[in-house]
Amino acid sequence: MAQCTAPIRGHTRGGGADCPVHGGRYGRYGGGYRDPYNQRPSYTPPPAPVTPPLPKRYPSFSRSSSGSRAGGGRRTSTASRARRSEVTYSVREYQTLNPVRAQVARIAEIATAQRDLFLCHAWDDRKGAALELHNLLTGLDVSVWFSEMDVPLGTSLIRKIDKGLAASRAGIVLVTPALFASLNSDGIASQELSALLATDRVIPIVHGTTFEELRRVSPLLAARSGLTTSDYASLDEVATKIADTVLLDDE
Repeated sequence: MAQCTAPIRGHTRGGGADCPVHGGRYGRYGGGYRDPYNQRPSYTPPPAPVTPPLPKRYPSFSRSSSGSRAGGGRRTSTASRARRSEVTYSVREYQTLNPVRAQVARIAEIATAQRDLFLCHAWDDRKGAALELHNLLTGLDVSVWFSEMDVPLGTSLIRKIDKGLAASRAGIVLVTPALFASLNSDGIASQELSALLATDRVIPIVHGTTFEELRRVSPLLAARSGLTTSDYASLDEVATKIADTVLLDDE
């Protein structure tokens, strides 16, 4: 049976490390006796796996059946409804778009003959990205106020824009490098943006640039949650999510 060496060699000059009772792998970590047969290995359970949140669908918004319909009796097509029924949202998208959806539903209760969207864009995008987005949205039965279609020649652009803003449930701002140039020069888009920022119904759509660049030009707009087209497979996917945000099921 092993015996302690302390009475003979002591533990002060290394004897403790050599002691068959208190030294070696049993005694050097605490200086005291540890029964090698009663050791329980320490066990730290692994952290619980973090499950990403499931995509969310918009909650349904009930609307009164009495009174005039905000859409003037308009009905969305079966094809549009089918495409929107397949849309799901990440938590970030839901947090971005659902407040706008709530505002749209509120306005629809009290206002008639409203456009679904006001499209704010730079003049140089009117034949490019802005026109493409407009066509995608109207293909989904979204009524869009678009200067290229809604301002006849010879009429006051500013006055038409003012009326268009007042008669739209929500607004989207197509953020592009061309928009930055327009804002820096205090162009028409700057006046549209100022009016939209006064509401809680504006969604920035960043296209061909980034929110970091937008923050340098318009911190107020960059502070609004929006969508970046580079996060999606196509502009059509973005348009579908916007359409699902502003179209109400009973129209």
